[in-house]
Amino acid sequence: MMNKGRLEAFSDGVLAIIITIMVLEIKVPHGSGLDALKPLIPIALSYVMSFIYLAIYWNNHHHMMQTVKYVTGDILWANLHLLFWLSLVPFVTGWMGENHFAATPLALYGVILLMAAIAYYILQYRILKAHGPDSLLAKAIGKDMKGKISPVLYIIAIISAPFSQWVAGGLYVFVALMWLVPDKRIEMALGNEELGEE
Repeated sequence: MMNKGRLEAFSDGVLAIIITIMVLEIKVPHGSGLDALKPLIPIALSYVMSFIYLAIYWNNHHHMMQTVKYVTGDILWANLHLLFWLSLVPFVTGWMGENHFAATPLALYGVILLMAAIAYYILQYRILKAHGPDSLLAKAIGKDMKGKISPVLYIIAIISAPFSQWVAGGLYVFVALMWLVPDKRIEMALGNEELGEE
């Protein structure tokens, strides 16, 4: 059994690097007028959406790790698997923004989001398996409806991308907004556990 501290520190560092790489992909315009910013609008929009997704993953990862008492080799590999897919976000973000949300980059963006969601589920599953069905995380996530709905919406968005950029993009935004709504399950479970210990 290993301490979770290094896993958290490494994950935080990787996510910080991913965000840094993403912002460095935004090129400074050559002109000095506001018109010079117009070509950057799709790039800026894709950056904002990806930043929100990465922030959601960081927030949820942080909360989930608060329920973890120790990590196993399986948990470490599952965490690296999640970070692998998140590390591809800057690439698909840049490609999608540079090509004004064209069908193929838009669909690939959804594929990366889908794989990250699956990887997060695998990490959650490995933690649950290590800590048992009566663990704090198991009590906190419950039926996890958002976690089950999100991959379905990503798949619909991927299929929709060649036919409608608006539908695909709208679904990505909808999933992000769905996760932006504060989820108090883990905080409540942690609070209940602390009250039980007193």
